[in-house]
Amino acid sequence: MLLKQYYLGCLAHASYLIADEKTKTAAVVDPQRDIEQYLADAKAGGYSIKYVFLTHFHADFLAGHIELRNQAGARICLGERAQAEFDHTSLKDGDVIEFGDVKIQTMETPGHTPEGISLLVFDKSQSETIPHAVLTGDTLFIGDVGRPDLLASIGVTANELAEMLYHSLGKLRQLPDSTLVYPAHGAGSLCGKFLSKETVSTIGDQKKFNYALQPMPFEQFRDLVTSEQPEAPGYFVYDAIRNRQERPDLANSMQSSLKALSLDEVLRLRDKGAQLVDVREAADFEGASLAGSINIGLKGKYATWAGSLLSHDAPIVVIGDGDNEQEAVMRLGRIGFDNAVGYLKDGMEALSSRPDLIRTVARITAAALAEQSESTAAPFVLDVRSEKEFGIVHLANGYNIPLTHLRERISEIPTDRPVVVHCEGGYRSAIACSILTQVGRSNVSDMVGGIKAWIATKLPTVPEHTLTCGTKICEPVTI
Repeated sequence: MLLKQYYLGCLAHASYLIADEKTKTAAVVDPQRDIEQYLADAKAGGYSIKYVFLTHFHADFLAGHIELRNQAGARICLGERAQAEFDHTSLKDGDVIEFGDVKIQTMETPGHTPEGISLLVFDKSQSETIPHAVLTGDTLFIGDVGRPDLLASIGVTANELAEMLYHSLGKLRQLPDSTLVYPAHGAGSLCGKFLSKETVSTIGDQKKFNYALQPMPFEQFRDLVTSEQPEAPGYFVYDAIRNRQERPDLANSMQSSLKALSLDEVLRLRDKGAQLVDVREAADFEGASLAGSINIGLKGKYATWAGSLLSHDAPIVVIGDGDNEQEAVMRLGRIGFDNAVGYLKDGMEALSSRPDLIRTVARITAAALAEQSESTAAPFVLDVRSEKEFGIVHLANGYNIPLTHLRERISEIPTDRPVVVHCEGGYRSAIACSILTQVGRSNVSDMVGGIKAWIATKLPTVPEHTLTCGTKICEPVTI
């Protein structure tokens, strides 16, 4: 038996290929929407992908079950409680699918969502009764459990889901300690709050070290798993619904999204309400950008922030550097944003004769901001990190508006004094500066390196803070 994990860092998402050498049959579990890696590995091993499992309807990405059905002929398999528009095999608790030495047994584990299942994977050449591994989806993570409060589970309360989760974890706790635990997400996912950077563990280790697997009454468990959860991006509900629906596959949607558009075409689309997304790095964007564009760099949590700040209804035009437009559109497709209509041909070179359309954002060092803050014309310091991050450490004169709420709270930012924006390391502050310039604010600067640079420069914070554990000063759920 082959059990291979694929890990997609930008979405902190794990998927799996399970294959049998005897029958050359394979199954894929919780695939990402761009499925080329599964097809390539199956071809290399001589496997036929006959099954694709979803442990639940994911909220943070659009899964590749439709793509594997269309391109590999795979049969879609879902938990018994899953309601989907497309044809699928419905699996109840205890149901088994076998091929060669591989046995996959369904374990109903609702809680993160009502339809959630885990998959017990047996290598029959080793044991037909002791599972080699359990693929837990978003029910059990390494160091955490799936949050029961996401609005993706429409019509079910967080309390009801927490009770389901409590009983589901009780079932998983009964598995042999040696059983390998393979979840669907790791650190950085917003499907939980304390996810480990590790991508595999054992039931035994999780019983020792996972806070949510310790024996406790339900009320205590419910309070633990529902408190202090990170804010979920608005697109989560959209994706959870889309994962239930019949839809075009990614290859078809990208055919209509990868069109080279002239500057005039882009301007016409912009004036009709299209969203212009510049995917270059912050320094390049702030050096020169097209008026009306927002910067969401590919070298960061691009998909998560695009899903948080863009609409899945209005057209999207990508502005790149000539080499990354296809990747930008594909990564939008990973979260179900198939509304890209093209990209700016020749990128920023298209504006060489139109300097009137170019906007810039000033960049300022931590030391320079500290000096300006002592003057009579001190700037307004805008901290766009989360409230939790701000509570851990911040600048004495910082004003906190989390990036996800910047547009709705923009009136709180004064117009009669300079504004300096910062985050943890500079990714989110660049997005925030682009939003401010998009609405006409001109006296805006981005603090290079964020609060990390401020602390590294040994400037004062509230409370006093030094880099005692590397350079990470924020919670692992930071996006």
